[in-house]
Amino acid sequence: MGDSPGRGAPERRHKAQPGRARKYEWRPEGGVCPGPRAPATPGSLAAAFTWKVQANNRAYNGQFKEKVILCWQRKKYKTNVIRTAKYNFFSFLPLNLYEQFHRVSNLFFLLIIILQSIPDISTLPWCSLSTPMVCLLFIRATRDLVDDMGRHKSDKAINNRPCQILMGKSFKQKKWQDLCVGDVVCLRKDNIVPADMLLLASTEPSSLCYVETVDIDGETNLKFRQALMVTHKELATIKKMASFQGTVTCEAPNSRMHHFVGCLEWNDKKYSLDIGNLLLRGCRIRNTDTCYGLVIYAGTAAPGSWSGSCTDGSVIFISVVLVCLVLAFGFGFSVKEFKDHHYYLSGVHGSSVAAESFFVFWSFLILLSVTIPMSMFILSEFIYLGNSVFIDWDLQMYYKPQDVPAKARSTSLNDHLGQVEYIFSDKTGTLTQNILTFNKCCINGRVYGAAPTPELPAGSSIFKGLRVPEDQSHVWPHAQHPCPNLNQGTIARWPESHSVYPGRNAVVQSWLTAISTSQVQAILLAQPPE
Repeated sequence: MGDSPGRGAPERRHKAQPGRARKYEWRPEGGVCPGPRAPATPGSLAAAFTWKVQANNRAYNGQFKEKVILCWQRKKYKTNVIRTAKYNFFSFLPLNLYEQFHRVSNLFFLLIIILQSIPDISTLPWCSLSTPMVCLLFIRATRDLVDDMGRHKSDKAINNRPCQILMGKSFKQKKWQDLCVGDVVCLRKDNIVPADMLLLASTEPSSLCYVETVDIDGETNLKFRQALMVTHKELATIKKMASFQGTVTCEAPNSRMHHFVGCLEWNDKKYSLDIGNLLLRGCRIRNTDTCYGLVIYAGTAAPGSWSGSCTDGSVIFISVVLVCLVLAFGFGFSVKEFKDHHYYLSGVHGSSVAAESFFVFWSFLILLSVTIPMSMFILSEFIYLGNSVFIDWDLQMYYKPQDVPAKARSTSLNDHLGQVEYIFSDKTGTLTQNILTFNKCCINGRVYGAAPTPELPAGSSIFKGLRVPEDQSHVWPHAQHPCPNLNQGTIARWPESHSVYPGRNAVVQSWLTAISTSQVQAILLAQPPE
């Protein structure tokens, strides 16, 4: 999410999106509302505003339908139940087989079994290869079943989280899965936003609401959202919220977290909405006692990607096919030459050269199929399982301050991590957590924190409130070089008679002398604000 401002003042200047003509544009709060069509993304043509939600009216929101196939229709607005699991009791077997046979290696082994069932080119009974093939499919299916059971357990825990929903004229405690589009929700401090909702009001001045989006974009700094001034002033009591019948018209759900366009129609007036008025699912309320929101989007999309790799053994398979083609062509030329010189054996070689080359190609493919051993894939499944267990046991990945160990939620986690090529980070604070440690400093020629002690080891954090004893600090001698030797980490006092940068030494020396040692220690050892 971006740091989009809220809508506190009657008029506020917004930065225009890339691709627009002007750098800034004026957007009044009350008068301008997006029409039936508006830009979906910068540079795209247009997207219809087909999402219409009315507050406190489930019957109105439930009348909207969408076409699926032919005459089959379903409700347009989904419930807030999330399903990240791939399978259920009835779909596990067909979907898992469909997923597994998306692997090139499994298709190759299935082809070899089919070829082994043809007597003219078979070298071994087909059951000799089908048995390990079934074992491989069973092992992978068992692993996928265990992973999916963990997803079902996680989904159940999230769907059963409590939340306060306005039912009638009072807020009642319900579960996340009971939320519907158009419900008014009450959120407290440190609560997680259960669905994408429009901020209606809060207990903060001007209906500000501070949120933490670390679960969405990794940002730990707080962002503020703000409700419309009209809802902030009018929806001051629960009774007024129960009678609130405003209608929100906006774009359909999409993956653009930094962009939102819509309008609120209430009491024959329209008010434009942007991302500054929206609370996204997964945000955590911070520094705000109570806030109220209108659910606009509910539920999440089911996962659409499969864990199977389409390049699994494809290079070896292509190499084997090319070698078989070369051998088949070589066999065809040799048979043709043999028939030309030994015409009296035409009765033995009754088939044509092309037909014999075709059958020989498949025979060579069966013979060279051992270059892709099935045992290698069975062994890799056990390696994935062992690596996931070692990740759980890794002490170096244990985070002691919060008592959080490493947890491999998928047995094929190392397989997925091996496909990562690049890691993009917007700034260094994302990796370092903005944690600063005190090493040493030099004030008026006196170095503090240079000598490690049992009470304050070298590089320890200044936030522990420990002070460096006076006898542990020492005066650094005058520098013998034009500049201090910064490469070795030393900080020296420059002589006043130094000729480099005339006039600067006297100013710096007088400024440092004016600061007492106790003041410097108080500044360095001060506790940071939370």
